[in-house]
Amino acid sequence: MSMKVTKTSGEQVNYNVKKLRKSLMKSGASGKVVNAIIEKIEASLYIGIPTKEIYKMAFALLRKEHRATAAKYKLKNAILELGPSGFPFERYVSHLMEEEAYTTTVSVIVAGRCVNHEVDVIAENEKELIYQECKFHNKSTYTCNVKVPLYIHSRYQDITNKQQDLKQQSDKKISFWIVTNTKFTGDAITYANCAGLQLLSWNYPPNDGIRERIDRSGMHPITCLTTMTKKEKHALLNNNVILCRHIMNDSAPLVKIGINPGRVSRIMGEAKALYELP
Repeated sequence: MSMKVTKTSGEQVNYNVKKLRKSLMKSGASGKVVNAIIEKIEASLYIGIPTKEIYKMAFALLRKEHRATAAKYKLKNAILELGPSGFPFERYVSHLMEEEAYTTTVSVIVAGRCVNHEVDVIAENEKELIYQECKFHNKSTYTCNVKVPLYIHSRYQDITNKQQDLKQQSDKKISFWIVTNTKFTGDAITYANCAGLQLLSWNYPPNDGIRERIDRSGMHPITCLTTMTKKEKHALLNNNVILCRHIMNDSAPLVKIGINPGRVSRIMGEAKALYELP
């Protein structure tokens, strides 16, 4: 089908059924369900339809079929819902690192030669020491431009200089990361690679971005769930309950925020089903 659709940025592009099919298949839905959803969506398309509207239709149709696949389908938006402050995203990043066998601390003050620096996440194992700066955005159109790695590189140099002054150089490999839930511009990637900074975003590095790491680990945020209200999700986030994994076998966090027993079982069931999806 040849038709122009409108991206969130306002740019008009050709409708891409392959891209839609790929995103639906990633949710864990069967080929039969995906074909039926695409058929229904294409019957409702019109020239210039916003891609956001196509997403809403796909999500609603998936939700009718299977809540867990709908929850997985909304993963990118669920990460955007970790705001409005950046702290839940920092906690989420720390959990991703813990899944990879690092010990983490969040919001740490580290001395530099010139000034002190607040580091969002420090991840450490026997061989590595990683300082991570987290850049959270609540809109997918926001990007991290070259100013971000320029600024982080100066912090890296200040912290490194202080450690050299004190002769505190660790035997561990030290690296500085910038982590964002959206994207980096081309210049930001070029500068970071040149300056020795590591980048992690929704789709970077290729095949090893946040999306792929979640697919491998099952570390879905509670904001994915379709059986809870936004108010309830934020109540959990405020209690440092970040992952679906934290509630799929433990009702205590849900009971604590006042959810009734009948809904508790449905929420836990969805969280478990989401974790068990391929």
